[in-house]
Amino acid sequence: MRILLLILLLLAMAAVVYVLVRGVVSMASGKDLTGEQSQMWMRRRVLFQAVAIILVILILAVAGAASH
Repeated sequence: MRILLLILLLLAMAAVVYVLVRGVVSMASGKDLTGEQSQMWMRRRVLFQAVAIILVILILAVAGAASH
């Protein structure tokens, strides 16, 4: 169970980095005049960060339960 959660955490962290880079590249290109694309990438980044935080909490809960 812990291995699966760690793999999911690594995937979520990689997704955060990917979305962050895509958002910066999108913003730097200057093609998004209204900012809608930047907002979309920001929302996705926040979503993936939330998933990563939830996975960290689950990993800590599993590790705490295993130590008892």
